Amino acid sequence: MLVAVPAGAEAATAQTPAERAREIATALTKDPVYIDPAYASALPEKLRADVRTKAKAVGYPIYTIILPLTPSDEFQGEESTVLTLVEDALRKPGLYVVVDGGDRFPWYEARDVPQVSEDKLQAARERALDDEGYDAGPTEVLARMYELLAAPGIPATTPRPTSSTPASTSDDEPGGHGWIVALSIVGGLVVLVLLGLVIGLRRRGSGARREKAFRIPPHVAATVAAERRRRLERDTTAGLTTLGTKLAALPTTGGPGLAHQQAALDDHAAAGKVLDSSTSLVDLVGAMVLLDKARREYDVAVTGRADAVPDLCAFNPLHGRSVGKPTQVEADGTTLTLPLCADCRRALKRGTAPASLPGDDGPYWYDDTLWARTFYGTTGDDLAAAVSRGELHR
Repeated sequence: MLVAVPAGAEAATAQTPAERAREIATALTKDPVYIDPAYASALPEKLRADVRTKAKAVGYPIYTIILPLTPSDEFQGEESTVLTLVEDALRKPGLYVVVDGGDRFPWYEARDVPQVSEDKLQAARERALDDEGYDAGPTEVLARMYELLAAPGIPATTPRPTSSTPASTSDDEPGGHGWIVALSIVGGLVVLVLLGLVIGLRRRGSGARREKAFRIPPHVAATVAAERRRRLERDTTAGLTTLGTKLAALPTTGGPGLAHQQAALDDHAAAGKVLDSSTSLVDLVGAMVLLDKARREYDVAVTGRADAVPDLCAFNPLHGRSVGKPTQVEADGTTLTLPLCADCRRALKRGTAPASLPGDDGPYWYDDTLWARTFYGTTGDDLAAAVSRGELHR
């Protein structure tokens, strides 16, 4: 029994991005402040109640989400992905705010909220950071931000204290030291101004903040990432076993069905080979993509119908199926036509980077791998044939 309970719990926690977003949306219908269990003990009810009270006073719905974000989680560590998916799942007007309790400043997205302007939202966010400081926790910053949103007008920047030194007649006399004192004061002010400019640019340029109290230690993030990779490996292994049994029981057919049956066998064999030799999350996703192709070919072989099933998202197959027509993406004079999920399409339309599957140095397509060269087979290349040729780690 002791062994069976953790295994069942682990299986229950494996979620797609959409499922995780629906889970958060469901929780928000009961409480407009969602706190991930990882931060439950660090954020007592008193702090949560303050956020709820300040948000309610604003006058329009505010949905607050505080959760840890890492590149290997369901949302690929992107606040924008959390906002988009939760907003689509909840489908209610309001201000959606997400905070990575570990180290990031609040991100927000307004849905059908004409009462507030982008200028006021941005000003309230910046003023809240200035007022609370770098050591404040997420609830303190959020409570201050909502307090400013409830106030009339657009918040002004935090006034900075100035200092002055009264003149001394004796210091102006020949041989006095007034000029030394004056230069020291001026020099000190210059240093303070430069330091303030650097801090201000870092705050406003990146929109990020560092909250010491809620930083996730690197070894914890690594453990979480390893656990999610293990889940993907487990699910892919189980899928390969199930499909292998079905393929073994499938009688040999003739005509077009034979080609699809052979393609399913090839994709299945390639997925198993990739899974056995995988060294990273990118490889595990490659095995998952090949398994998906094998399943689709198997369905055609069995039903005889080649239904148009969309490819998985080229930027991140973990996002799920692509939507709409393939999107043309231009870079360095090259144009690619790629299947993209709704989130990645919206990101490109906004001119922002999509939530890519992470590789060794940035997005996975920066690496020289089979997956990067073919965008997981969405550029027309036959992945199974490439794997059989030994191009996996070439």
